[in-house]
Amino acid sequence: MTAEKWTKADIIDAAYERTGMNKAYIRDVYECIFAEIKAALVAGKTVELRGVGTFKTPVRSLRTSARNPRTGETIRIEAHRTVSFRPGQELRAAVRSLVEPQTDDGSPYEAKTG
Repeated sequence: MTAEKWTKADIIDAAYERTGMNKAYIRDVYECIFAEIKAALVAGKTVELRGVGTFKTPVRSLRTSARNPRTGETIRIEAHRTVSFRPGQELRAAVRSLVEPQTDDGSPYEAKTG
């Protein structure tokens, strides 16, 4: 199965098809939701979306033995926060149930590229 990229526009179009609501209104709601998620994470809060998963901002420890791949020089990376996402049970189960597409003879399907 090939991974297909889904963009903000695709999400807005899908919501429009499902609800028939005004696309501008859907876009405003989309932007508001993600702005609130971002603001909560920046404030150090955990964002839990039931059925989807949890966003957190854990602290990455100080590292003194990291290397610059271009120069080989040892560099110091200060402790900092990063964003992590842990999928919820429902999302994990839905993704786990995906199977690779197969041809009629049972062999794996290979997508043609180019």
